[in-house]
Amino acid sequence: MLSRPAITDGILAQIRKTINDNPDWGRRRISIHLCELWDWRIPGGPVKDISCRDMLRALDKAGLIKLPMPRAVPAMHPRRSIAHLDHDTKPVTCGLAALRPLSVVAVERGEDFAEFKSLIDQYHYLGYDRTIGENMKYVVRSNDGILLACLMFGSAAWKCRGRDDFIGWDHGQRNTGLAMMSNNSRFMVAPWIRVPHLASHILGLISRRISSDWEIKYGHDLVAIETFVERDRFRGVCYQAANWICVGKTTGRGRNDRTHERALPVKDIYLLPLTRKWRERLLTQ
Repeated sequence: MLSRPAITDGILAQIRKTINDNPDWGRRRISIHLCELWDWRIPGGPVKDISCRDMLRALDKAGLIKLPMPRAVPAMHPRRSIAHLDHDTKPVTCGLAALRPLSVVAVERGEDFAEFKSLIDQYHYLGYDRTIGENMKYVVRSNDGILLACLMFGSAAWKCRGRDDFIGWDHGQRNTGLAMMSNNSRFMVAPWIRVPHLASHILGLISRRISSDWEIKYGHDLVAIETFVERDRFRGVCYQAANWICVGKTTGRGRNDRTHERALPVKDIYLLPLTRKWRERLLTQ
């Protein structure tokens, strides 16, 4: 198994047994053991214990497992600040045809990644935050190299009533199928770019390539992608124009809400199937 294991009841049971049977193990040793157990490794190389730890932290956050406390004190290792680079903010106001064909590049490191983080952190209202687990990051440029937009895709939400009801899966099917979905957690068209229909065109380009990009990177494809749009901030027009389906709205309550005060912003839930038999695959894993 070279790709991430599907989160089945059996996998969760293996993780819990490993944690319970080895109370003196830290998170790193647990992740290495599980990678060896599942043969989850870089093709022809070492185990993917960092990816495994990211997955375990996500499972712990979702309340599906209970990890031991980290042995390193987080305060001793502050997160590096994002370097804010200077960008060419000359306004771009033209028709979409003048910019096409667009160039879409997946980024992981180097100058493109530094520029990606800088733009997201400065101009997206949520800022930049590192992704946990499997993810893709893209920068989009015009035909003459002008940087137009940045997008980030990460793990799908563990639970979301509107989405889950629309798919129609049960608890076990959801735990297995989530690995075949991704969440568009960031989409930023640079604020000095004013081009009609650009955002929906970019979403269309990404939707036609993200599954194959994912398979190249992680060894498995995607069958659907999702996103959450704050209703008081955005109308979601570009997602609608790109044929994403609005499948409901969030309740405004997080999983740790105990006072029922709806402290979180209400968001519209959008979903885009990437293959004709997407629901069948999510329900039959």
